[in-house]
Amino acid sequence: MDEDDRRLARLVARALTAAGHRVDLAHDGAAGLTRAERGDYDVVVLDALLPELGGIEVSRELRRRRSRAPILLLTARDAVPDRVRGLDAGADDYLVKPFDLDELLARVRALGRRAGDGERLRVGDLTLDLATREVRRGDRPIALTAREFDLLRYLMRHQGRVLTKAQITDHVWGYDSAATSNVAEIYISYLRRKIDRGAPRPLIRTVRGVGYMRCASEAAARFSRAAADERRGWRPPAGPGAPRPTRR
Repeated sequence: MDEDDRRLARLVARALTAAGHRVDLAHDGAAGLTRAERGDYDVVVLDALLPELGGIEVSRELRRRRSRAPILLLTARDAVPDRVRGLDAGADDYLVKPFDLDELLARVRALGRRAGDGERLRVGDLTLDLATREVRRGDRPIALTAREFDLLRYLMRHQGRVLTKAQITDHVWGYDSAATSNVAEIYISYLRRKIDRGAPRPLIRTVRGVGYMRCASEAAARFSRAAADERRGWRPPAGPGAPRPTRR
């Protein structure tokens, strides 16, 4: 949520959190754009009149950068031309201030449902259904906690990409959370036990000294090993049959 009225932002954030949502706050357009672009949000809530970069400009820029997150625009302007301008800039919904918190929560729920309708993430034989929140590896159902589900969704949406512990902690627990990188490591171990248990090939790989990645193929697995080698400063030998040096 990007709202420069800090009191209103805290009030709405508390209501959204009580309703089961995880909320990241920003208070100017530039910061909100950066967070929205780097994050993986179900819904983006923007005030139309933000310092540095207005909410309408943030919405337009997010769409230019191919962001598909639903956008709810908040504004004190209720004239039809203002609404049309906001919707044409890429917003999916429009709520006029002052508003009732129950209406805002209902609109966020509706936008979240619309974003998740029919969307299913798949990596190898692992599937995650965003609408039903069901997870399966092959025919085996996997029961996850809410936090484990958020972590798995983040990994699957960035499959083949190395994610640092800091990135995982910021996204899954929030920028303002007191959670440390050790928490991400603990929850990765929880996911491994549930997802990779008894499977012929693990889907979560550790890139030592860097972070974690979700592998969709053996090529991705080779990439994770190459990234780890590069991080350590090791380069593959020139000859095809040259031995790999032993690390201490």
